[in-house]
Amino acid sequence: MGTWRRRATWSPLVLLIAVSGCGREASPTSPSEPSFLSGTWRGTLTIQVNPHAPGASPPTSGPITWTFEVMANTDRRSFNSTIRSEHPWLNITTRATTAISPSSTPPTEIDTQGTFASPRGCTATFGSTGTAQATRIEADFIGTDCDAAVFAGQVVLTKQ
Repeated sequence: MGTWRRRATWSPLVLLIAVSGCGREASPTSPSEPSFLSGTWRGTLTIQVNPHAPGASPPTSGPITWTFEVMANTDRRSFNSTIRSEHPWLNITTRATTAISPSSTPPTEIDTQGTFASPRGCTATFGSTGTAQATRIEADFIGTDCDAAVFAGQVVLTKQ
């Protein structure tokens, strides 16, 4: 009878240890495979400053680079993004967050939001919404800057 009690005591403990490891395999801390979005994308940012103001300057363009890194445990749908713009009016480097939906595979919608230290001396905000294909992103690019300046335009990127 003593042997039976010992087995009954150990069996649930062994089962608990075996089961506790199962959850870790089902939800890894990093993605098991990269997303089509992961990596560096380069292209052109075209914006117009204060587009609805009388006498607004015409749109201007400049090079832009976005790098996407998958956030852990997000089903490859959320990303930390680094954006480097060499646009003459918007010469910045900043971090942002990006989400793709409804799918983690292309084509899918892409949304990015962030803030940046404006060259004009304030903290500014921006947002971008568009479509991500396997090797091309086309999205709007809008934001607010110092002294109530707004900008609106488009970003077109290709996968490098």
